[in-house]
Amino acid sequence: MSSGSESNRKGVRDALFQTENKRGQEVASEHLRALVSLLLPWFDRHKRDLPWRRDKTPYTTWISEIMLQQTRVEAVKGYYLRFVRALPTAADLAACPEDRLMKLWEGLGYYSRVRNLQKAARIVVERYGGQLPADYAALRALPGIGDYTAGAIASIAFGLPVPAVDGNVLRVIARYADDDGNIDDPAVRKRVAASLRAVYPAERCGDLTESLMELGATVCLPNGAPLCADCPLRSRCLAFRNGTVSDLPVRKEKPPRRIERHTVLWITDGQGVALIRRAARGVLGGQWAPPTTEGALSEAEVRKLLCEADCRILTLTPQPNYIHVFTHIEWHNTVYLAVVQAIPSQWRRVTADELQREVALPAAFPMPHALKNGASGALDALPKSKNV
Repeated sequence: MSSGSESNRKGVRDALFQTENKRGQEVASEHLRALVSLLLPWFDRHKRDLPWRRDKTPYTTWISEIMLQQTRVEAVKGYYLRFVRALPTAADLAACPEDRLMKLWEGLGYYSRVRNLQKAARIVVERYGGQLPADYAALRALPGIGDYTAGAIASIAFGLPVPAVDGNVLRVIARYADDDGNIDDPAVRKRVAASLRAVYPAERCGDLTESLMELGATVCLPNGAPLCADCPLRSRCLAFRNGTVSDLPVRKEKPPRRIERHTVLWITDGQGVALIRRAARGVLGGQWAPPTTEGALSEAEVRKLLCEADCRILTLTPQPNYIHVFTHIEWHNTVYLAVVQAIPSQWRRVTADELQREVALPAAFPMPHALKNGASGALDALPKSKNV
């Protein structure tokens, strides 16, 4: 980009978001008001039919927004419907037993989200009579609710003029304004939110929030692949005009994930599988999981470990290793399947029925195919629990 173009780009960005000059503020407001006038009619015609939009309440908006954090819309739909059928109110969520709650969340990952949901639900029941407060600051104070989620609930559920600024919205605004500010910088998020708040239409606050999300999710796509030909903002988009769409948004380089090596032991006695409750603090804290130890153990080391745990080993079979990726960590897991004469009492023996109906297993611990499909005492062939 030439120095002249770069100077013009900076001038436009400053006029839109950073200037304290009255005329500059008028330019910024006019440009963003144009966004509103172009985007809302498009949203009316093209918005997706999503389950949380059909029966919109503060509670269902809250549940859907928490589920959608770091999770794709298509993956969330089924979980959302099952969750709100089982727990239709904040009071139901507050009173739900932990194992049942984890089972309802099983497969979504990031289990701290659902733990915070229940903590917040208990506060909502105790302080607000079971109804979410129609106040941004009060929403923001609840466990698990940050600036974005508080803004989403406030605008979508209560019609308050509070933006919900997430990655989708930041990407849309960065391109629309040709803004090369680093969107991981809290100051950039703050000024984008302030600029949007000034143009929120009083009658359609929730629709503007959802339309910005919708555009970012379906048209103004990440990784340099936006569908500009389908974009309702194309005529006013400065990045489209200046040929900088693929350069935006600007983000800081993420540090490499930390690698941790573990050995996962799937242990069965033909009646069930052995599970342990993980320590309350740390990754997957408090979750049920197969016994796991640090380091990539050899078969001889695993035999020694199991003998020390009073297991009489019938067979011990290495299973395919795998990598499980968290936000900041990679688990490189070595896996063994052990058939033992009896599962020691320090571990919980879980039957096939209990795994299906009651006990949630994190996605970080996929069951070996040999155990699921029938070899070495298949889980499907295990005796079923008589408790219904």
